[in-house]
Amino acid sequence: RRQSWDYRVGPHSMASTPSRLVVLSLLCAGLFLVCLTLQSPMIASSSRGTQVIRRLVRPMIPAMMPRSSPIGSRGGPRAFCDAVGSKDKPERRKRVLSGVQPTGTIHLGNYLGAIKQWVDNQDKYENFFCVVDLHAITVPHVPKELKESIIKTAGLYIACGIDPSKSKIFVQSHVSAHAELTWLLNCATPLNWLERMIQFKEKARKQGDSVSVALLDYPVLMASDILLYQADLVPVGEDQRQHLELTRDIARRFNDQYCKGNQAKKLRGTSRPVFKEPEALMAKGAARIMSLDDGTNKMSKSAPSDLSRINLLDTADQIREKIKKCKTDSIKGIEYDNPDRPEATNLLNIYSQATGAPVEDLLNEVESKSWGEFKPLVADALVEQLKPIREKYNEVTKDPEILAGVLEDGAAAANEVASTTHLWAKEAMGFIPPGKVRETLVAPTKKKEKVA
Repeated sequence: RRQSWDYRVGPHSMASTPSRLVVLSLLCAGLFLVCLTLQSPMIASSSRGTQVIRRLVRPMIPAMMPRSSPIGSRGGPRAFCDAVGSKDKPERRKRVLSGVQPTGTIHLGNYLGAIKQWVDNQDKYENFFCVVDLHAITVPHVPKELKESIIKTAGLYIACGIDPSKSKIFVQSHVSAHAELTWLLNCATPLNWLERMIQFKEKARKQGDSVSVALLDYPVLMASDILLYQADLVPVGEDQRQHLELTRDIARRFNDQYCKGNQAKKLRGTSRPVFKEPEALMAKGAARIMSLDDGTNKMSKSAPSDLSRINLLDTADQIREKIKKCKTDSIKGIEYDNPDRPEATNLLNIYSQATGAPVEDLLNEVESKSWGEFKPLVADALVEQLKPIREKYNEVTKDPEILAGVLEDGAAAANEVASTTHLWAKEAMGFIPPGKVRETLVAPTKKKEKVA
């Protein structure tokens, strides 16, 4: 006959059977010890440990619970067991890698098209932002100016709002794995893939016979930058999409060649791919900022005339002078998206980005104005927008220790991630990792002994 378990004194109560009390006491003590064990970080963080504890706890609890609290009811034993180790783990944030070349100075187009997006997404992603100085030497440069530009670019990252406590800021050449991985990827990249790059063709046409091998290899270095950090997302504009697709192709080709099959498993102990294929992170709501002296060309650091761009460190007077002298037309009124009036469209985009107001609203306000009336509005809005950046930059660069500390910490964090990926790539290709020479020499000997 099935006896009921309750806490009343009677013929079928626990109190009437001393042996049951002993068993129950032991079970309670055991459960208490289990609960204490769950406080251990090692156990709590281990899914395997959690499963073991669940298997131990489940059989104990029914004997200690009244029949009125069936297993599986809300708050009953199953709820307790399922709660063991079920603490939600924070979801891993996607990783972003991006950078700007330290050639010239960062201008309005760089800020609105890239850096402002980095700042806005800081809390959303895990970020690595580098000053890509290795890319800067793919074209002729002045060494002294390069040094100054590296510091200036890093300082402007912070001045624009990148928080070193949220994002890693570092100099590309301070992480040697960038250059080393580039060579490994070169050996896995067909030449014709690089020759069809549109940017290479355009720049090679301008440079003529002086074009360097490095300019051809630029996309492989860019692929190395991205793949080293296992980046999930890469902020790119339309002009960089082809390079990102090449990065994905290189990653796929490397993984196919070196990370599949039994041979790969013997070398690395796994046949999992070394590289992650990144996705493009397209800027939302960011207008393309064009040159001030030609509304059909993008604002560029390499343009010969400084009047063609608004530099982030330009003074208020310089900004007003550049806007005043920027190219316009003789047509009365301001229009937007008229292919025959690209300069009007460009200035409206700049005005919209500087004020934060939609173009449509601004157009209603200024469409009847002359250029002489409209340009001062744009200049004043830009002066107000860039003033905090100039002030923050002066503050950051006043004390060398601030910037030096940020770059050193950033390089250390970047090296930690990059060196791991670099090692995986070398192992996949058959290189002997440092410190594993003896292990490599001993392994064949052991195999021969086993065969014998």
